[in-house]
Amino acid sequence: MGVKKRTAPPHRSARLVTVENVNVPGYRTRVDAAKYEAMQRALFRVVPREQPGITHAEMVRAVLPNLPHDLFPGGATAAWWAKTVQLDLEAKGALRREAARPQRWYQPAE
Repeated sequence: MGVKKRTAPPHRSARLVTVENVNVPGYRTRVDAAKYEAMQRALFRVVPREQPGITHAEMVRAVLPNLPHDLFPGGATAAWWAKTVQLDLEAKGALRREAARPQRWYQPAE
């Protein structure tokens, strides 16, 4: 008998991307690239380019209509992915967190 080759389920790509966490310097992990890229596009569409920014709850609600249904059926796992990608983009300087409560994020000027 031959060994079966493992493939990613239909909702996951075989590609991975490394993400960082601004709250834990030096920490890196790998996540599904298709979901990461879809969430990144959605976040860049909804996060304002100036202050005041958007709260996490507002962010999650705003990205839902911008996500592909095959990757996020019914918005499944969208909150986790929004937070993961937000923390990575923040670590890379593509998003900034305001120093106020509630916490809000915006896209800094380049």
